[in-house]
Amino acid sequence: MKRIFALLLGFAVGMAHAFPNKPVRIIVAFPPGGGTDIVARLLAPRLTDLWGQPVMVENRAGASGTIGTEIAARADPDGHTLFMATMGNMTANQHLFPKMGVNPLRAFAPITKVVDVHFVFMANPALPANSVKDLVALAKKRPGEIHYSSSGPGGAPHLAMELFKRQAGVNLTHVPYKGSGPGMTDLLGARVMVTMDSLLQGLPQIKAGKLKALAVLGPKRSALLPEVPTMAEAGVAGYSLTNWFGLLAPAATPWNVVSEIRADVIGVLKDQDIRHKIAEMGADVVGNTGDEFAAAMRAESAQWAEIIRSANIRAE
Repeated sequence: MKRIFALLLGFAVGMAHAFPNKPVRIIVAFPPGGGTDIVARLLAPRLTDLWGQPVMVENRAGASGTIGTEIAARADPDGHTLFMATMGNMTANQHLFPKMGVNPLRAFAPITKVVDVHFVFMANPALPANSVKDLVALAKKRPGEIHYSSSGPGGAPHLAMELFKRQAGVNLTHVPYKGSGPGMTDLLGARVMVTMDSLLQGLPQIKAGKLKALAVLGPKRSALLPEVPTMAEAGVAGYSLTNWFGLLAPAATPWNVVSEIRADVIGVLKDQDIRHKIAEMGADVVGNTGDEFAAAMRAESAQWAEIIRSANIRAE
């Protein structure tokens, strides 16, 4: 028995020292250009330097993020495949796609929540509405005629807008894309008129005057857009939503490898240059424990299950 224990202990220690022994990939379930992709690509070169192995971002888009989620969940559980997930990937999609091939909460070992991402309600300048109240009035005069983009059914932008529609009593038409990047392109081109998405990608367009900000979705104003009201201030009482991006590994990944990755990622997130870049993008660094991350996801999943059911939100 002692010999077996020693062998197992030696194996565990060997696994810890063996990571990483080949390139590491971070799967993002959306195309390049979206907020999740931006954050993953911010971390990748720092982890490359730290680990001495290439850390590459791999975009596996499609089916509202479920394709990338399933690919990441089924990867070899050795720490060399990681998943940069979103709130929608982990806590909403399973309630919108009953035939989804994996249960995200069971299929992954949480590493750490990387960032909380602040969302903003954005419109193309051609839209004849300069406030949320103006938009609500316009939408009630023209039900179904105003189109909004999202990263896909079940993603945070979709859920955020569906909640707004419900609380404001308006009918906007959903145009889902395979990621926020393509949706942003069409918003800039006035092929859709509004969206709710992250400051990570929206802020440069707002600052350049290519989009206008109607409201921020969090509980307080953003220091990056201090003149823009919250949704509650804009007349939608009780509305608040903050998205997040977090890092996970396939569920069977050895705990010591997960712990090593967590410690290294949190170390990177403490770097002042990284924190400054993330803050400039409109997000907040988190870097919590796996247990804290898991508990938060379970609670959010239960909340979204109820919201999706009661609001009759559908994956078109």
